Amino acid sequence: MKRLNILLFAAASLFMLFAFIKAQPSGNVEGTDVGNIAPELKFKDPQGNIRDLNSLRGYVVLVDFWASWCGPCRGENPNVVATYKKYKDAQFKGAKGFKIFSVSLDRDAAAWTDAIKHDGLIWPDHVSDLKFWQSAAAATYGVTSIPTNFLLDSKGVIIAKGLRGEALGSELSSLVGGR
Repeated sequence: MKRLNILLFAAASLFMLFAFIKAQPSGNVEGTDVGNIAPELKFKDPQGNIRDLNSLRGYVVLVDFWASWCGPCRGENPNVVATYKKYKDAQFKGAKGFKIFSVSLDRDAAAWTDAIKHDGLIWPDHVSDLKFWQSAAAATYGVTSIPTNFLLDSKGVIIAKGLRGEALGSELSSLVGGR
């Protein structure tokens, strides 16, 4: 009888284990760690149009958090612009090219748009809810300091983050033609 109880317990345990494994999500889960699917962002651009991060699937995308009032951000912008110009039409394995989705933590629309023009941020995907550190995008991504960024593959999976200076270009270079 004791042996039968042990076998029944083992069978029930295996059944529960398989049920638990089957209930787990397949593929990647949404989050902000490398390997996670990047959370969706939908915010207004300077003209009031909604820009949608998920609409950039198919491209390698840099989600770049910055603000006009942030000195280190403004100092990093020339590197981001040069990297964009170099890689926007690059041939990546499984991706159509490179895009930047800029998320501003500004609260003043004029300062934001002036900084976009002054720094030559020539890509079209600029968004902000103009809520400063109360930005919903910053909360979604756990952003507590800027500049900060997340590099996504063509499926929206985070493949790197915190790439500044030469690190951004190096990472993109390693993706050209596949990795």
